[in-house]
Amino acid sequence: MAFSNSNFPYCCVIMAIAISIIQPLHAQNDQQDFLDAHNTARAQVGVENLTWDDTVAAYALNYANQRSGDCNLIHSGGPYGENLAWASPDLSATGAVDMWVNEKAYYDYGSNSCIDGQECLHYTQVVWRDSTHLGCARVSCANDNGVFVICNYDPAGNIVGQHPY
Repeated sequence: MAFSNSNFPYCCVIMAIAISIIQPLHAQNDQQDFLDAHNTARAQVGVENLTWDDTVAAYALNYANQRSGDCNLIHSGGPYGENLAWASPDLSATGAVDMWVNEKAYYDYGSNSCIDGQECLHYTQVVWRDSTHLGCARVSCANDNGVFVICNYDPAGNIVGQHPY
């Protein structure tokens, strides 16, 4: 099929629309995506926004690179609060944060504990009022075995006996 000069603008418009639809799907992995996802959850409970910290992010990337060979969800034991996630075949920045925030359903503020033996400490770290700085990293696992995501929080949250907000 040949295009005449009069069809050329329509072709370009369709391509531009397709590109604008596809690009956001691939652009959900930068620091702003991590920050936006965290700060949306924090705003819901009246907690101040986190800010990106390059030192914390460098720590996260260093550890993510160490885990990229096996992508096991083993905490670093470092000086920061920490959330880890893994999924296959892919996991975006916002997808990882959404996994942690979805644990809100299992957090009981009154008892300051997780309910029904469920996990909620990833959520409480996301919204921890005293954490002010964030650094995250996302790496592909060896042998196309998914994606490993780490977010570190400074100062660390989940202090026993304290409420997150």
